[in-house]
Amino acid sequence: MERGKVEINDLENDVNTKKKLEWSKKTNMMMLVPLAVVLFATLVYAQPAINEIRPQSNRPGRFLSLPVPQKCANRPKEFNYRGHNYFYSGHVPAHANQRVDWLDARNICREYCMDLVSMETQDENNLIFKLIQQNDVPFIWTSGRLCDFKGCENRRDLEPKSLYGWFWSANRKKISPTNQIPEGWSFNPWSQTGHKKLRQPDNAEFDINGTSESCLSILNNVYKDGISWHDVACYHQKPFVCEDSEELLNYVGSTNPNIRL
Repeated sequence: MERGKVEINDLENDVNTKKKLEWSKKTNMMMLVPLAVVLFATLVYAQPAINEIRPQSNRPGRFLSLPVPQKCANRPKEFNYRGHNYFYSGHVPAHANQRVDWLDARNICREYCMDLVSMETQDENNLIFKLIQQNDVPFIWTSGRLCDFKGCENRRDLEPKSLYGWFWSANRKKISPTNQIPEGWSFNPWSQTGHKKLRQPDNAEFDINGTSESCLSILNNVYKDGISWHDVACYHQKPFVCEDSEELLNYVGSTNPNIRL
């Protein structure tokens, strides 16, 4: 297994997504529209307070979105870091007042040939922390995800999942063990406190209403802990930061040779 990769058969169906993108290079883009919804089903719930019991949703499953070429060509480019463009949803008129759950946030980004931000280095993390601080952003979604779905079972390298089971869904790279300072960093970005006054991730909401905290959010001093990483249930609604996806940009560029990205 390649170091730093989360290799599983059904990693949010990202592998199937990649195969579909490769196959579709030989197919007219318009023919793919009816086939776009074949990726990563997940149930969605209305957002209650953390201490409420959430009823089961009757909404059908949802899926990862394919990129939209024209949106990719005109994607917001608020700032650039090491060749990647980024934008904060609150600074884009179309999304300025929008708060969405984790999957909706991913899909909004993906339509722009982007994905939720992945803080793989301390410099990139500090860049996002500075954005949050300067704009008084209360919280954002990142692409961080816990590998707790089909395909993650019977994986000794992911156990215990609270330490070793986190990865960046945008690029399928593992996140450093949550109780360690990441290699090349000077601090651990996970908060030392939370709802249960325990080091993050703590899966606090599971003890309250049975909902796993499977998505990674950056919170701004919510627990008097400064700007830091927290595990959060994926149904909560938040603004988000999008980052260029090389995979999606390459796909759209290869299937639309006349488009300027």
